Amino acid sequence: MRPDTPTRGRVALPSAPGESATAPARRSDWATLRRLLPYLWQYKWRVIAALAFMVAAKLANVGVPVLLKQLVDAMNIPPGSAQALLVVPLGLLLAYGGLRLCTSLFTELRELVFAKATEGATRHIALQVFGHLHSLSLRFHLERQTGGMTRDIERGTRGVQSLISYSLYSIVPTLIEVTLVLTLLGTQFDMGYVWITLAALVLYVGFTVVVTEWRTQFRRRMNELESAGQTRAIDSLLNYETVKYFNNEHYEATRYDEALQKLRRARLVSQRTLSLLNAGQQLVIAVALVFMLWRATNGVVAGKLTLGDLVMINAFMIQLYIPLGFLGVLYREIKQSLTDLEKMFSLLEKEREVADAPGAKPLVLDGPPTVRFENVHFSYEPAREILHGLSFDIPAGKTVAVVGPSGSGKSTLARLLYRFYDTSNRANGEGRITINGQDIAEVTQSSVREAIGIVPQDTVLFNDTIEYNILYGRPEAGHEAAVAAAEAAHIRGFIERLPQGWRTMVGERGLKLSGGEKQRVAIARTLLKNPPIMIFDEATSALDSANERAIQAELRQAARHKTALVIAHRLSTVVDAHEILVLENGRIVERGRHADLVARGGAYARMWALQQAGND
Repeated sequence: MRPDTPTRGRVALPSAPGESATAPARRSDWATLRRLLPYLWQYKWRVIAALAFMVAAKLANVGVPVLLKQLVDAMNIPPGSAQALLVVPLGLLLAYGGLRLCTSLFTELRELVFAKATEGATRHIALQVFGHLHSLSLRFHLERQTGGMTRDIERGTRGVQSLISYSLYSIVPTLIEVTLVLTLLGTQFDMGYVWITLAALVLYVGFTVVVTEWRTQFRRRMNELESAGQTRAIDSLLNYETVKYFNNEHYEATRYDEALQKLRRARLVSQRTLSLLNAGQQLVIAVALVFMLWRATNGVVAGKLTLGDLVMINAFMIQLYIPLGFLGVLYREIKQSLTDLEKMFSLLEKEREVADAPGAKPLVLDGPPTVRFENVHFSYEPAREILHGLSFDIPAGKTVAVVGPSGSGKSTLARLLYRFYDTSNRANGEGRITINGQDIAEVTQSSVREAIGIVPQDTVLFNDTIEYNILYGRPEAGHEAAVAAAEAAHIRGFIERLPQGWRTMVGERGLKLSGGEKQRVAIARTLLKNPPIMIFDEATSALDSANERAIQAELRQAARHKTALVIAHRLSTVVDAHEILVLENGRIVERGRHADLVARGGAYARMWALQQAGND
């Protein structure tokens, strides 16, 4: 019997990667199976056909020992008889070979017919989980642990295949074969053979279930440690530059080694308990075989049974106990597959913090819209409110800038407009954000996000080509549109000087590019999307002065006749805005045009003076 397979087992998220750190209540195995069945029942005719082939394969398999008995008895002729070749029933030989062939043929047909159902169900579930994860709130993705969660999804999708494979291809066929063998033993011989077989089966199954249930705690601990180690390794690799900055390679290796040492000890305990299980199972099988063959041998000596009967009983026992020898593995793997599925289904059941309202319709726009924030309160945590009753308008086709110190809530405005979060006071019927008078909480999120383009402060790129990342703004646009967008973002020359040009890979999160290059790719991506609402969140913060001035001109051109929200620290980038809002501690303390705010001598004027002094 093979040892525990480390890639299967209980999926654990080492501190819940979701909206809550509290682990959800574990559902029963039957509830998990009920959840899986609809995915399989889409292929119900394939399921029925597979079951028919499985029964046919087992009937052929049970017929092999019966024919073997007939062959052995038919060969009981005097040695050297000239009639030997005629006595040997050629038909039995052909039938014996045919049954052997049918057993394999029907088994392969079962797997061939059911493969589409298995792969289809796996694909459907994996796609549903992937889509659901994208639909969950930003809060979920900020709190998740990527390494552990990806391992959980991998185990869950593999668990579908394992569960189907072990149950349909191993457990159910074994039950059918046991039933057929017991029926033949009871009808062909006396009930003593049936009682010995049943007693062995009950003892074997009982021992296997009890010990496997006891071993589950060690398996669970092993898989929790495996997920924790995976999370630690992935997190360290994702933060490769930080590790190098602080020369902490040895520290990271030590932390990872601690996780591996704990995992090693857990695996050794699991292996010892597996060896105990295997030894107990083999003892039960050996005792049962001795009793059966002793009884059959006595029957042959007494003349009650033929030599063929003895061969048939022995063949039956071998056919039964070979699959039973893997029952411990099968039971454990089915339990683990159910646990894996249960964990993945729990991801599917995580409620969306931000969901479309029932019957929500797409956002309707006929040009640059007016965006309005009405008495917006918001907090990431209940104890710390970020925005305190903000109200302001971004008129259609105009640019409004928001400035203020770090932590004042500027970037939160963009997240709320994208509806990554809902306003905190929405439950009271307040805190609305509208686009063209349409509450964004009453229209579909997809249509809202389709109408907005953003150049974020922290640009993250896909580990793909530069062209792919620019075209991500409008994938169907084509190469010429990407070139035009790159020209407008002042990055075309840089791209075409690269050895691989537009096919250059940007690396994990775009780390092969400098901060300014990544930012210009993000600008090109947004210019290509060309939405009616634009958000520039520190859009030129990573650029040098010369490039910043050139791109600012392009951004002003791109924002013409569009509704634009500009979030900035450098006040020189917002002097042309139609209105400037000064945000402090989540409140608007000043608003107006640049010249008016400077003349007023308030918070904005002080920030302007400080920045001008710094430039000097």
